[in-house]
Amino acid sequence: MGTGRPWRGVLVAITTPFRADLSVDYDRLQEHVRWLAAEGCHGVAPCASMGEYRALSDDERAAVVRATVQAAPSDCAVLPGVGGYGSRQARHWAEQAAEAGADGVFARPPAGPAAGPADVVAHYREVAAVGLPVVAHDEPYDTRLDLTPDLLARIAEIDGIVAVKEVTGDVRRLHRLRDLCPHIDVLVGVDDVALELVLCGAAGWVAGLPNALPRQAVRLYELCVARDLGRALPLYAELHPILGWAARPESVQAVKLAMECAGRFGGRCRPPRGPLPAPTVDRVRRDVRRALAAATEPASGAGPG
Repeated sequence: MGTGRPWRGVLVAITTPFRADLSVDYDRLQEHVRWLAAEGCHGVAPCASMGEYRALSDDERAAVVRATVQAAPSDCAVLPGVGGYGSRQARHWAEQAAEAGADGVFARPPAGPAAGPADVVAHYREVAAVGLPVVAHDEPYDTRLDLTPDLLARIAEIDGIVAVKEVTGDVRRLHRLRDLCPHIDVLVGVDDVALELVLCGAAGWVAGLPNALPRQAVRLYELCVARDLGRALPLYAELHPILGWAARPESVQAVKLAMECAGRFGGRCRPPRGPLPAPTVDRVRRDVRRALAAATEPASGAGPG
């Protein structure tokens, strides 16, 4: 598995492929992981929101993590999502990830608004006790509980908390987090502010786009790390329409459709995610065509840092 700081670089929040009968296609999952690594991605994150983890049974979820770890080359990190209602569930999935050989975990706060700040800190202390590096996953639009910079500064005092995945799109938060807890990394968690946050010092990008267009995403990231704005800005402009889909309610369907448009297997989603309406399909197809037409010169060679 990955070495050093496995949460850095371009980590793909991978989709879960389903067969026509909506059973998990583990062969396609493993092929996808190997392909992403070969295309230059630094790691993968199974069982995150993009992976429809809530629609998986416990057995399926554990099997997805095991299959991902088995397929990932030695230089491709695996950091599963360990989202759960509370700390007991999250710790269970962190223990399962450790047993499978994962390199770290993405941990959301407890679901729902019931937990106070002390409860949230205790939740992360429980997950970190498993011993894997923990990336705190802030996603207030989904969990209804915001990991504010002040709260994250308390969480960051826990041994084993190494980074935060920032998804609010508020670039100012990166600066506040670096001021309050400079010893942990900030990772881009929403695709359409990738350039802004990496230029300001984000240490990685947890992305949905590379499921369909990994070379373009890695090239954009490496150009931003190299501060090569002359090439990064034009590429970002061409990619930005498709980047925006990963932050929308229909993100999973849109990313799977983008995969199909790019010649990959996307497949169906499990309920409650249904097919996209025709006008949305047309917009996604248009945005993918624009991204595919973007220049594809080799990346600059900058590593994950």
